[in-house]
Amino acid sequence: LVQQHCPPPPQRGQNTQFGLFRLELMPDERIDGNAVEPTEDEPEPNVSNSDVCTKYREAGKIANLALQGLMLQVRPGAKVLDLCKFGDTVIMQKCSTIYQKKIKGKPVEKGVAFPTCVSVNECVCHNSPLESDTPGEILSEGDMVKLDIGCYVDGYIAVVAHTMVCGNQPSVDRPISGPQADVLHAAHVACEVAQKLLRPGNTNSQVTKAINKVASDFGVNACTGVLSHRLKRFVIDGNKVIILREETDQKVEDSCFELNEVYSIDIVMSTGDGKPKEMQSRTTVFKRSVDKNYMLKMRSSRTLFNEVNAKFPALPFALRALEDERQARMGVVECLKHELIHPFPVLFEKKGDYVAHFKSTVLILPSGPTRITGLKSFEAGSVKTDKILSDEVNAIMSLASKKRKKKNKKKPV
Repeated sequence: LVQQHCPPPPQRGQNTQFGLFRLELMPDERIDGNAVEPTEDEPEPNVSNSDVCTKYREAGKIANLALQGLMLQVRPGAKVLDLCKFGDTVIMQKCSTIYQKKIKGKPVEKGVAFPTCVSVNECVCHNSPLESDTPGEILSEGDMVKLDIGCYVDGYIAVVAHTMVCGNQPSVDRPISGPQADVLHAAHVACEVAQKLLRPGNTNSQVTKAINKVASDFGVNACTGVLSHRLKRFVIDGNKVIILREETDQKVEDSCFELNEVYSIDIVMSTGDGKPKEMQSRTTVFKRSVDKNYMLKMRSSRTLFNEVNAKFPALPFALRALEDERQARMGVVECLKHELIHPFPVLFEKKGDYVAHFKSTVLILPSGPTRITGLKSFEAGSVKTDKILSDEVNAIMSLASKKRKKKNKKKPV
């Protein structure tokens, strides 16, 4: 999602690891033998294929269901660790009930595409604590809680994130106002704007410009280093990206959206300066770097790396999901040193800043951009802002999300 520093723009043959640029296999490939390897005669399946589209939608349904369940668990006194374990468990249980038949003798792979993260108040992202983290973080009344989760079915990924208030929910009678309301509205509107611009022929720079106009309208800042990636089979961080906020040292290559592509639209807004940094929190979410190999020296490192290759060869994982958490904490150090895995650091804005995070998965279909994940941001009238949208943003918001079907006129007899 976010990284403090962002190197030069990615070129062909490179990929972004949520702000970290790395070499990748060309084209996007998995390191095991189950990947679909497109040839010149057989292009890679996309959402024009009904089976592929169905799998994306099924992953989206499960991600939304897990998110809904998580939201019900957010209450004062709840442990962040318990929430993270709950989200992952819901996804695994629901995935076990679908696509149970083997295809060509192999089971359909499905499960957690991104480990559940629960980031509170000024914590921006990637907070997914371990059993050994003491004392565990506990939610309090009024905390601003960001939930981030992902699911995949046969490699087709759906991700979602949502921001809510812990405890008494805002309502028309007890609305949220001020900077907290401004940042929630900004993140919500930016998501809508990005989705509406996700059309064949439009460019990533158009979306970036529109998102920053929204931030300006609400008097908040888009966070640096946030990238919305194109999703592909077993690829959560595809080469084509939309950068949330451009800086002098943070730019990406221009690209056009194409029909039948899939994107994760990732929006993070802050009342602070929008430049999150690492603090004392331990990094617990990682992803295998498929282009790196090294003969590890430590036994704990080799055990960790073998387990990652077997269970999580292509998608992010939390150390909590490994067999021996203590051994994993030791082994991860050498793996990081030799870049065999990439970290998703826990990042923070300044104490007292409000941060809102919404994420959705969008399919670019002939009927228009179609969102398959994401819940209603907040009830109408429960979050009040005195900020007014610019004509430029209003014009985008007025665009229809989908094409209207033409009614067949009956011919006179």
